[in-house]
Amino acid sequence: MLCRSLLKSGALAADWAPVFAAVPRSGFLPEVMWPFDVGAQASTVADRSADPGRWHGYAEADVPVVTQWDDGRHAGPGPGKVATSSASMPSVVAAMLADLDVRDGQAVLEIGTGTGWNAGLLAHRLGGARVTTVEVDAAVAEAARDALRRAGLGPTVVTGDGRDGYRPGAPYDRVIATCGVREIPYAWVEQTALGGIVVAPWGTPYGNGDAVVRLVVADGTASGRFTRLVEFMKLRAHRGPAVRHGDVVPYGGVEAAEESTTGVTEAEFLTGRYTALPFVLGLRVPGCVQAAAGKRGGARPVWFYGRDGRGEASWAVVMFRDGRPTATVRQGGPRRLWDEVEAAYHWWAERGRPGVGRFGLTVDGDGQYAWLDDPAGAWPVDGAR
Repeated sequence: MLCRSLLKSGALAADWAPVFAAVPRSGFLPEVMWPFDVGAQASTVADRSADPGRWHGYAEADVPVVTQWDDGRHAGPGPGKVATSSASMPSVVAAMLADLDVRDGQAVLEIGTGTGWNAGLLAHRLGGARVTTVEVDAAVAEAARDALRRAGLGPTVVTGDGRDGYRPGAPYDRVIATCGVREIPYAWVEQTALGGIVVAPWGTPYGNGDAVVRLVVADGTASGRFTRLVEFMKLRAHRGPAVRHGDVVPYGGVEAAEESTTGVTEAEFLTGRYTALPFVLGLRVPGCVQAAAGKRGGARPVWFYGRDGRGEASWAVVMFRDGRPTATVRQGGPRRLWDEVEAAYHWWAERGRPGVGRFGLTVDGDGQYAWLDDPAGAWPVDGAR
């Protein structure tokens, strides 16, 4: 059913259809799981023993399924606090495998085994001996080994930190990450053969969203465009600490801060998830984190947090109010974060509001660089918070 619906929607390429049919996602999902309920816009619990029909319905649906909360400390029955392992939305899995463009006889390294389903799809197509997958969580890795064994598939499952890749199996023709990263580890480039491809969800500290980047490896570098907006759980080493408002904004600091106004409207600025603007702002404003509060009484504050090169904290808040032509801005610290964000917004608008597909990334031994349309115009980006 899932394979047919993905084919019908155009999400699944014809060459992958027999593989998806032969390796169903349901064979890799735990007895108790937490699928995303589209109607409620929240995770819900599905227990196979209590309601097998409901469980199978979600297993065959094009929705992401959380399989672990809070690094395994939460067992249920309801959702935990932070989702830490999952089975990705099948249409996204299909799209990323299409980006990977595997060919018979190629060797693939996967970062982030999770349930093992993605590694199983690759192993069925290429043969288990050609697929290596790395998982940092020992319990998750063991569950994936069991599921792959039951399915009769034999990729190499390594328990380790995906940042390091897996040098004993290198070089690889393809590398795919099924977790979000804030920078492309150079080890992945080093372990990929010339002309090989690296596919990964990549983003900045600005927000939780990512875009899939497809890099082609050359001599010491890798470069390529972003293909689509997504949102993935982050590589554990790239999660970064949560920003605590009180650690950045001093008590009484808002009232004492300098005040200005902006003509950028709420509708122009808060474009929503899976839109290009937040991603572009992250590319253009290094080390900045945005947090938009809920609207109350027709007013919505949007906060920005960051640090300068010496580690000193900066912050800004813009207060959008319904019916007002301008918004009030206050900012403090050595950086003027709203000024930086507003400049990035106008930079994007002046270039025709380009979508994510016009942007790209180049990675070398010295760092990573973003660009619009042409790598020759690249600027450095810092994925670390």
